[in-house]
Amino acid sequence: MIPWLQNPSDSFPPIEQALDDPNGLLAAGGDLSPERLISAYRAGIFPWYSPGEPILWWSPDPRCVLIPDQIHISRSMRKRLKKKDYTVVFNRNFAQVIDACSAPRRGEDGTWITNEMKDAYCNLHKKGLAHSVEVYIDDELVGGLYGLAIGKLFFGESMFSKVKDASKIAFIKMVEQLEKWGYALVDCQVSNDHLFSLGATEINRREFQLYLDQYLDEIGQTHWQFGLPADQME
Repeated sequence: MIPWLQNPSDSFPPIEQALDDPNGLLAAGGDLSPERLISAYRAGIFPWYSPGEPILWWSPDPRCVLIPDQIHISRSMRKRLKKKDYTVVFNRNFAQVIDACSAPRRGEDGTWITNEMKDAYCNLHKKGLAHSVEVYIDDELVGGLYGLAIGKLFFGESMFSKVKDASKIAFIKMVEQLEKWGYALVDCQVSNDHLFSLGATEINRREFQLYLDQYLDEIGQTHWQFGLPADQME
């Protein structure tokens, strides 16, 4: 059995109590208030659930992460980046990015990004904690991602592509900027081949906790200007 969060004052259990099967399931219930979400991410926890389910909270072990200076850019991807037929922009249209991320993937019927989730992360965006990275071709949004920046850690949430390589372009340009800003880690949550191809790796929960302990309260870069092209970021 996992704990049920009934009241706003209920705290998350220690992440070491997360289940092995399903991997990382820690608690259920609660809400998606900014306070609850910030508390979750600071503890290494994130929400993930399907429509009709209670809010489920997770902290998997191992954890998929990427250290910014270890990003892998393939030869073909380098050629794609050099074309520069795209523009990468930070925080121009967060709501549109999360809408695009919520669209069902090929072969899937639904999405885990519910309207409740959209509203919650848009609220975090208004508070300057959630950010979007957007790729435009001919002024059309064709790819991007969103996540949270706390201290010198970035917690990635979801990405999308409407054309080939668009999400990779967004991810690479964001990571390059995070490295300039001195960020220590990008939390990718759960591994997949797409992330591994970009240089992501897996670390155990104890190592991930060390990153949280060391970098959450570091003074992170505050120059996530709204609507600014990536090549103009300081």
